[in-house]
Amino acid sequence: MPEAVHYRVSMPRPHSHLFEVEATFPAAPEVLDAVLPVWTPGSYLVREYARHIQDVTAVGPSGETLPVQRTDKRSFRVHADGKAVTLRYRVYANELTVRTSHLDGSHGYFNGATLFLYTEATRHREHRVTVVAPEGWRTFTALEQQGGTFLAPDYDTLVDSPFELGPHTPLSFVAAGVPHEVVIWGDTVPDADRLTADLQRICEAEARLFGGLPLKRYLFLVYLADKGRGGLEHQASTALLFPRSALHGSRGWEDFLTLAAHEYFHLWNVKRIKPRALVPFDYSQENYTTLLWAFEGMTSYYDNLFVRRAGLMSAQRYLTRLGETLTMLHGTPGRRVQTLADASLMSWIKHYRPDENSANSAISYYLKGEVVCALLDLEIRHATENTRGLDDVLRLLWQRYGDGSGVPEDGVEAAVAEVAGKDLKPFFDRAVRSTEELDYSSFSHVGLEVGFRVREFSSDKGGTPPPARKSGEKPKGWLGVSLKGSATVATVTDGSPAMEAGLYPEDEVVALDGYKVDGAGLVGRCEDKRPGETVRLTVFRRDKLMEIPVVLGLKPADALYLTRVDKPTEAQKAAFQAWLGAAWDEAVG
Repeated sequence: MPEAVHYRVSMPRPHSHLFEVEATFPAAPEVLDAVLPVWTPGSYLVREYARHIQDVTAVGPSGETLPVQRTDKRSFRVHADGKAVTLRYRVYANELTVRTSHLDGSHGYFNGATLFLYTEATRHREHRVTVVAPEGWRTFTALEQQGGTFLAPDYDTLVDSPFELGPHTPLSFVAAGVPHEVVIWGDTVPDADRLTADLQRICEAEARLFGGLPLKRYLFLVYLADKGRGGLEHQASTALLFPRSALHGSRGWEDFLTLAAHEYFHLWNVKRIKPRALVPFDYSQENYTTLLWAFEGMTSYYDNLFVRRAGLMSAQRYLTRLGETLTMLHGTPGRRVQTLADASLMSWIKHYRPDENSANSAISYYLKGEVVCALLDLEIRHATENTRGLDDVLRLLWQRYGDGSGVPEDGVEAAVAEVAGKDLKPFFDRAVRSTEELDYSSFSHVGLEVGFRVREFSSDKGGTPPPARKSGEKPKGWLGVSLKGSATVATVTDGSPAMEAGLYPEDEVVALDGYKVDGAGLVGRCEDKRPGETVRLTVFRRDKLMEIPVVLGLKPADALYLTRVDKPTEAQKAAFQAWLGAAWDEAVG
């Protein structure tokens, strides 16, 4: 067996935010080129992790100093003369996200891509990690342990296995016969027993779809912070970032469960069933695929669905959340500019690099992908008279590509056609490869239709029908901006009255019609006026005070909701129950 690569990770000064790393590479060719990834799988952005490496030195097997040459932003060259080489370096870690690394006096967390130099020549060898943590800290990772050393069969597995270190006491449960651990940093959860019980139900619901779990143990790493929400999937673990205060409310708890369900579903969809374009990973640059809508959007469709299937969300609540997703989609003008396939391909420069024009020029493959996969599921159910659905597509992909060989770019569409028993190319042409509005008639198969209404207030997420109207209510005026801070323009909606009048992102609005105004007052006072009326906005553009007249438009009906048809057929009722697992009459209300 080829000799392994060895790492030693220590953190003698946690308050410095510096991990200290020793990487020992076995005897190799004359020149050793050690490199660090520029991105980490699951997060499609070049993050330039090497910018945090410092103090790189090298020694030979007898401790003799060897010169190190930095050949580019991520590469270090040592003339090894065919001998083993140990690189010593430090990595600054003070960014608390699931995609990066963080070290302070309370804990240490790191993703392998941020910390572990590797060589292409040894990439497929075993990699071993020894961690030297402060007294009282424990080490948590999904890797197998032998003595005090953690073992990864290759570098890809090492990168896919984050580490958490700290004085934590883990929670545990068993799902589908597999032990699961939950390690929490940042605070205690309001109800630990409820958390593990709910996670167990979700994990078992997902395992049932695929006939079991493809691993021996699983690890949830949970980071409760003051703000932020996100997750990153791994081969046998996940890291979840969530606002601690949200867990104290029913909606926040529900949202956490959907986040956990999303990342857990990636055990199959993207970690094992993955785009062929990502096999093997090229850590040096972007890896392009048009299929992220299927691997992330489909996962977004299933995250709510599995919380529902686990009995932790009512059918009506599921429909409300799906309506909220429809509302977000229709609140994004970029859906008319960028196709879903292009959103997947350009994630590296669009989704993970948003700016003030992103809403006008791009669409999220998570967001539109979720809606498209909901419609696709219903299309398959309609074509097969409810005998098959998107579940069957996933099982087919699992059977065919679950070995990690990778799904070809046309593989998802081909699997759908095979399961549906018909070519659904027209559906994909419209939903994935064009910017046409989606066809929501698929919802009629389960007795639903999409309704449109005006948002009642700025934070209105849609998802629910309009309230009863008072007689004589006048239409609301519309400016067409989103705001940040007190009253600074964040985004100007394409084609809106604000854009036509010449209001710009970063303009600071200080008055409306001569009177001081903040963000809430700006929106409310514009809505109090009628479409067609002119308002005078006083703004600072950089350091210049300006007055901009704006002719208000009619506030658009861009809040969407799903409503039941008045007279459903028995077939629609049966289809609804097959889809959401709730009887039509039981689910009403």
